[in-house]
Amino acid sequence: MNRQAQAAVLFLTGGGMLHAGSTDLYLRYVKSGLRPLLLVAGVVLIAAAVATVWYEVRQARAARTATARPGQRDEQGIGDEHEQDEQEDGDGQGHGHREPRISWLLVLPLFALILVAPPALGSYSAMHAGTALQRPWGFRALPAGDPLPLSAVDYAGRAAYDHGRTLGDRRIKITGFLALDRGGTPYLVRMELSCCAADAQPVKIGLTGQLPPVLEPDSWLEVTGTYTSKQTKDPVNGGRIPFIDVISTEPIPAPKDPYESWSG
Repeated sequence: MNRQAQAAVLFLTGGGMLHAGSTDLYLRYVKSGLRPLLLVAGVVLIAAAVATVWYEVRQARAARTATARPGQRDEQGIGDEHEQDEQEDGDGQGHGHREPRISWLLVLPLFALILVAPPALGSYSAMHAGTALQRPWGFRALPAGDPLPLSAVDYAGRAAYDHGRTLGDRRIKITGFLALDRGGTPYLVRMELSCCAADAQPVKIGLTGQLPPVLEPDSWLEVTGTYTSKQTKDPVNGGRIPFIDVISTEPIPAPKDPYESWSG
């Protein structure tokens, strides 16, 4: 690609990043805390594209000036003429070498970023990856509330490694999408991010008790239940999967941010 094409790619990339960062689309790629950095990166790429175009225009003006005044060519003009001579083909017609057209395929992911919102990772990814649940460093005191809303990783950590001591018999409310293993056991899952969707890992909570009659994978549920000591091992990596004793479930639409982050 020549510099004009490079500038166009930079501009489209920056525009795509600004578009994603100014809407909820960015939540399909990175965690919410990275939104300011995404917007700054988009502005920097657009500025680089504008600077590239300005540099090319400046160089073209300098070349025309040097050609119009051959007696006053400076080193810049001579350099431009030498560069032009190198780009001429064997018949002296002054045609530049053509870059491979396949390089324009680099533009396709940019249009995909702008026009197509990728689906969030769901039950297929979750059941083909081992649970990412690890022993927490400690457990903060739980606030008042009934039912008490907790993140999937918070409940799973307390249930698996604290054996529910900080949960007691309190009613807990958790949201997540439904996944089924090969045996038909239902799990409530949230994908946890460290940085972006590329490093997303599932945290799974087994469901027992009063389950809905129809279990549809990838459907989102708000589950209210209580702690149960029942646990199982993840068949993928042998990690702990705690259960929750379901009291009620309510179908909900997929949230704007389908992921949770390890920081909260």
